[in-house]
Amino acid sequence: MSQRKGSGDSGRATIRDVAQRAGVSVASVSRVLSGNYPVSDELRRRVMKVVRDLDYVTNAHARSLAGGGTPTVAILINNITGAAFTHVAKGVESAASLRGWLTLVGTTGDDPERELALVNLMRQQGVAAVILLGGAYDYDEYQLRMARFARSLDAADSHLVLVGRPPLEGDVPATTVDYDNEGGAYAMASHLLSAGHRRVLVLPGHAELTTAQGRLKGAKRAFEAYGVPFDPGMVRHGPYDYGHGYDAVEESLRQGAAFTAVLAGTDVVAAGAAQALRAAGLRVPEDVSVVGYDDIPLASQLTPQLTTVHVPYEEMGRAALRAVADRRESGRRRVGDADHLVLGTHVVVRQSVRPPTQ
Repeated sequence: MSQRKGSGDSGRATIRDVAQRAGVSVASVSRVLSGNYPVSDELRRRVMKVVRDLDYVTNAHARSLAGGGTPTVAILINNITGAAFTHVAKGVESAASLRGWLTLVGTTGDDPERELALVNLMRQQGVAAVILLGGAYDYDEYQLRMARFARSLDAADSHLVLVGRPPLEGDVPATTVDYDNEGGAYAMASHLLSAGHRRVLVLPGHAELTTAQGRLKGAKRAFEAYGVPFDPGMVRHGPYDYGHGYDAVEESLRQGAAFTAVLAGTDVVAAGAAQALRAAGLRVPEDVSVVGYDDIPLASQLTPQLTTVHVPYEEMGRAALRAVADRRESGRRRVGDADHLVLGTHVVVRQSVRPPTQ
């Protein structure tokens, strides 16, 4: 079994290890590996044997993928099966492939500690940029640590891009590609209120996520604008998944909550809510209206088709990659207004809303 020992590379073989084992200079190893200089057959055989023994070529290739050669962008996402942000990842990948760049995808499992650890790992790997998708965690220590990683990435000629979340506070070298999250929720709640709904069950997402906070804030602002009291008891926090939509509606019905509409934080949550209503013998939208957020393909595939908020996810991904590429090409290091891009949202009206019958 070959022994790999690297100086400062966490156990990986380095070109110095190859040179030392082969009994030649680092320059000689470099000439053999590059193939651009004439070397003797004996030198080539000796160096390549050590390269195979130490598995140096594989490790060098890994370092190239991590930014030493072809620029590589790391996409970090909460859940790789999450329907909305897979479209952001698609936008990043399509824009990267046009430039001949590579993309890596990592999942955080909705764990802020794992997210921070992955950002740090990608910094160590020397990627061209780390693109974080989805809502941030709203507590001070997380924000401070993420700002510190952003500065570390910047010092290593890499860059942090935040997609679908607010910018970090202060003079932090990071780019934000966001959408009008609160405005979308305001427009959707206004749509329900204008149809006559006053008792709305709101499923905004996890309470500590900035995405959920923005959607809840937008809904409250719409109620205020319409002069309708907002009932905090009609809010159910939870994950952006089908199970939460189903369970929240089932529990609310069991507790006797009287609502005529469900404002779901995502289309997937809305699908779960609609199924729970059907299981209880209620019709959508005849008995209860249901609306979502995201406008993923699922929204138009449901029966009835779901009224929802359209978010330009793929364009956000393309914009994120363009921001990284423009920054690398221009050599711009200053953080300024151009580092915060906000895309618009709008309501897509389909068949899942009717005026209340009671």
